[in-house]
Amino acid sequence: MSDQTAPSGSSGGSAGDILAAMMQTPQQLFTQFMPDGTASGDMAQWTEVAQRMQALWAQFQQEQAATAAGELPMLLADPGNFSGIMQGWLKMLPLTQPESQKRFWEESLELWQGVLGQYGIGPKAGEAASSEPQLPRKDRRFADPKWRSQPFYALVHQTYLLLAEQVMAMAESAQPGDPAKAEQLKFAARTLVEMLSPAHFPLTNPLVVEKTLATRGENLVKGMEHLLTDLRQGQLTHVDPQAFRVGENIATTPGKVVHETPLYQLVQYSPTTDNVLEVPLVIFPPWINRFYILDLSPQKSFIRWAVEQGLTVFVVSWKSADASMAELVWDDYIRAQLGAIDHVRERLGVKSVHTIGYCVAGTTLAATLAVLARRGEADKVKSATFFTAQVDFEAAGELKVFIDDQQLEVLEKLSAEKGYLDGRYMAFTFNLLRGNDLIWNYVVKNYLLGEDYPAFDLLHWNGDVTNLPARWHMDYLKDLYRDNRLVQPDSLSADGTPIDLTRIQTPAYVQAGREDHIAPVASVWKIMDHLRGPKTFLLAGSGHIAGVVNPPSAKKYQYWTNAAPVQSLDEFIAGASETPGSWWPHWIEWIRSQDHAEVPVTGKRVPGGKGDSVIEDAPGRYVKSR
Repeated sequence: MSDQTAPSGSSGGSAGDILAAMMQTPQQLFTQFMPDGTASGDMAQWTEVAQRMQALWAQFQQEQAATAAGELPMLLADPGNFSGIMQGWLKMLPLTQPESQKRFWEESLELWQGVLGQYGIGPKAGEAASSEPQLPRKDRRFADPKWRSQPFYALVHQTYLLLAEQVMAMAESAQPGDPAKAEQLKFAARTLVEMLSPAHFPLTNPLVVEKTLATRGENLVKGMEHLLTDLRQGQLTHVDPQAFRVGENIATTPGKVVHETPLYQLVQYSPTTDNVLEVPLVIFPPWINRFYILDLSPQKSFIRWAVEQGLTVFVVSWKSADASMAELVWDDYIRAQLGAIDHVRERLGVKSVHTIGYCVAGTTLAATLAVLARRGEADKVKSATFFTAQVDFEAAGELKVFIDDQQLEVLEKLSAEKGYLDGRYMAFTFNLLRGNDLIWNYVVKNYLLGEDYPAFDLLHWNGDVTNLPARWHMDYLKDLYRDNRLVQPDSLSADGTPIDLTRIQTPAYVQAGREDHIAPVASVWKIMDHLRGPKTFLLAGSGHIAGVVNPPSAKKYQYWTNAAPVQSLDEFIAGASETPGSWWPHWIEWIRSQDHAEVPVTGKRVPGGKGDSVIEDAPGRYVKSR
């Protein structure tokens, strides 16, 4: 989920190749930047900066040579030969078609004449010259006026955009004979053109040239330091690593860990109201991320807000996998959810609980509900809310381009030795889905411009990766993403009980994000086709994270609802009503409509109170383990 690795996987080579292409060697780079007639003092400055960059790179190479027999940083190792897989996909592009080449040449010539004419150059100078060039192609990556300030930069980025159009058009028109391969080709083509943007190379990015001249190269020294730090840790840095501390300035909602197993801790939050709803809430966050996405700063915390609405809130904090968890499977996570539900019911002496399942934990929540229904225990759950969760993976979007036999074999090899999949691989995958925003934007800022890291809590969470049990992760990809078995009645079982989603009668609230690239709206909607109880569907503005974490105080985005008995997503959208702002108030009204009974805050409704034995303060140890 998510929505953290550097760009080695998105290229046609390793991170070392990218470094050579983007940064060049210090001597070559500074030779280009040094103006003619540079004064001796200035020359000494440029030379000293170049030597510092050389020394940084040489030190890094020595470190790698000393550890060559051990584990290489992810970014240098190009794990799983992902660049090789990408090259295989790109071979399906019809690059040698004469008509494609002829069209590109003709359009290029017309583009160059038109762009240069804007600057009073060439055969179209008289008819097109303008004090404010109006270029034919626009892209937010080149919105800065500096990209139009000189004909060279204008021509470079306009030619790139033309080339990108041509490559994507070829990918769209290619007919590899297999729909899955067609999607892989389009993904690979998009990744390729994103990588090749002139913004990513020092000499073709006017902002980098200006910054380099203004700082006499200090930005590139700082950028080199950032790059080498990321190469050492095997992960792209998005934010200041010292800006946030879990339990200190994020994940600070007061509470206690009231239960613990080798797989999860159960956190109960302290009430802030005199009375609370009798039915408590149990939240199951995705095990592929840290739970505090729902408890960032106090202003953004869904957990804190839910407590303030009079809910007794429990959250499962999954343990990041280690070697001891190698044999965990589907059954273990469903048993964990069943166990958490039973523990809360027993602890508070209630018959049922409200539940939330976020992303992949929503998938297993659906399976948990099916198990309870089959066992005649469905009344243990009063309601189920699904945040951006999928159960039917037929339309699961671009993530499916990574689910083929070749890549599954690679993943198995990567996780076999340790018994778990390093969370950086999953983060790398999610980042590739939004390469411009989550990879290349930061390559420019961090490595080329040498900017200071920002302090942004959501991006800090995005980089706080979690390891996944090897066997369970592979089963999830094969059984659900590849074979779509969860929606086949009794094809899967858990804890000895066959799973049939059509047995679920529990009232359900299904939330999707309009711009979600991880769990597309069309895929999330499909849960409506399988559940048999009362269902409410809500479409939120934004995507997989911001569409969920949207507090009312932010006054951002919007949401859509439709009370009519629609049968499809298209029908829902056609008749939907838009409401500005956060959807959280709509959800709490729905929760209260399921059961509005309240009880005083006494006994174990206050975790750690008199006579209540607890384990430790929230957020607990598991969320901090690496």
